[in-house]
Amino acid sequence: EITCEQLDEDTCTYPVSSAGKRCVLEKHVKRSGEDEFTCRTSEIEDDKINNWIEIDKCVKACRLGRKSFGILSDSLLKSRFTEMLCSPQCYNSCPNVADLYFNLAAGESVFLPKLCEAQGANTQRGLAEIRSSGIVPPGPASGVKFLGVAPTMPPL
Repeated sequence: EITCEQLDEDTCTYPVSSAGKRCVLEKHVKRSGEDEFTCRTSEIEDDKINNWIEIDKCVKACRLGRKSFGILSDSLLKSRFTEMLCSPQCYNSCPNVADLYFNLAAGESVFLPKLCEAQGANTQRGLAEIRSSGIVPPGPASGVKFLGVAPTMPPL
């Protein structure tokens, strides 16, 4: 049984608790200036995976770090990161990481498999084209076919 609050800083970054909530590593600076790390349960639920700690093989294959303090969609614009994320060693072998970034991309109106196709050519152009289509299907493990088009948000 995984409880986020019982995990140390070296295993906190990519787990999903037994209750299906993602764990998040928080950094606090003590008055002495020393860093203190705490693992907390986030409000982000994972409806496909629970009771999961990412193995080191996946962390390395996806070029992730154990002491990450959140993930940003900007990382999807970096061709080196996208290349590693879309590699068979990461995307096909690490379902927790793939699901996490699939959902992050979907939040940006991007379909990660299309971004992975585009990453071989021009990632930024591919991302712009994918975003403009407005197609945001469900996650990779959902088994539901996407039949609609999600509305796109205008740029800010």
